[in-house]
Amino acid sequence: MFCDNMIVENSLDELKKREAAYKIIKDNIESKGEDPLYDLTGLSGGFLASGDELNLLQTYIGPAIFEDKIQEIGKKHMGGEKICPLNRTSSGILATILALVKKGDNVVHFLKSHPAHPSIIRACDLVGANYSEYIDLDEFNIPQNTSLVIITGSTMDHQVLDEESFKIIINAAHERNIPVFVDDASGARLRTAIFNQKPACDLGADLAITSTDKLMKGPRGGLMAGREDLINKVKAKSNEFGLEAQAPIILAMINALEDYDPENLRASISKRDELFDLLDKSYNMFETTPTGVMVSKESLTEEVKSKTDDCNLSLTDLSFLWSMILLKEEHIITIPAVSMPGASVTIRFDLSANDSDKLEISEIFNRIDKSFKTLIKVCADEDTSRKIIYNEE
Repeated sequence: MFCDNMIVENSLDELKKREAAYKIIKDNIESKGEDPLYDLTGLSGGFLASGDELNLLQTYIGPAIFEDKIQEIGKKHMGGEKICPLNRTSSGILATILALVKKGDNVVHFLKSHPAHPSIIRACDLVGANYSEYIDLDEFNIPQNTSLVIITGSTMDHQVLDEESFKIIINAAHERNIPVFVDDASGARLRTAIFNQKPACDLGADLAITSTDKLMKGPRGGLMAGREDLINKVKAKSNEFGLEAQAPIILAMINALEDYDPENLRASISKRDELFDLLDKSYNMFETTPTGVMVSKESLTEEVKSKTDDCNLSLTDLSFLWSMILLKEEHIITIPAVSMPGASVTIRFDLSANDSDKLEISEIFNRIDKSFKTLIKVCADEDTSRKIIYNEE
């Protein structure tokens, strides 16, 4: 039971899986069926814009018009001296490491729990830097020739770092005159709205970046804030490699930031607790997140083991399989079905998502329960599982 052979083995397979999920989504929308899609990823984002604003989306006119506003509202949301909009958070991470790290330098990363976002490790590999990762303050170490310390405010699985740890790491880096860069993709809102923490720049970070589609109605983009001198270096590097945000993204960022209300995140807590109480009566695998519930690949595997002795899938394939069943049969979008290569395969049901209001909590439970029972039935057959993951007939 549970083999090492994998259906989804590499980034190309993950791309194929993602395209299969997109095909299911497209077919669902075009068929206009009675049961619509429900995006519970917490990453659904949006593009808020008026007709008059859309007329400004020219290559050079748009950025000129929107520059002052993105600076004003970006600093209000993130703190810092200057703002730099990028086309993705991963782009900002890459631009930062390209700008501040040289071949042979050390990059030290601290986060609440593994795994780190793959873009950080890949960017270090690209420049030839030595990368080290810590989740224990007692083991945390900044070696000689370290050019950047990175902190993740909230992991891909929404594990949030406490404010005191932030301060300890920032102080340790600054004692050595090393800049601190915070990957605050969802943390810029989770930490502040749910955990009452300060924005990363207010805690002393030199740079911080957030994803404008996570837990808000913005586009898939990256919003970076921080010290003006460092932002200028990152901005120059992002322009060199085409990583900067274009006018449509900047406009949508501005409107999403103006629309953002932290109370909407706080309101999800009671819905989260209601759903968790229902799930916890039938399953042992669910954990709460700040705005929903989740199942790690390890917990999912243990739950499946308790229900059947006949499963021949790897841990990650099991998560991909369940996410595709949820999408195709129950019309619920979760991250593993549509994720970029290397992302966490933890399955999350985020109740801050707009679509969570379209279903009663009892109905969300029923769909999760039904899909898991389907998973138990099909996971014993590798061929059937493969067809479901890749949406093959």
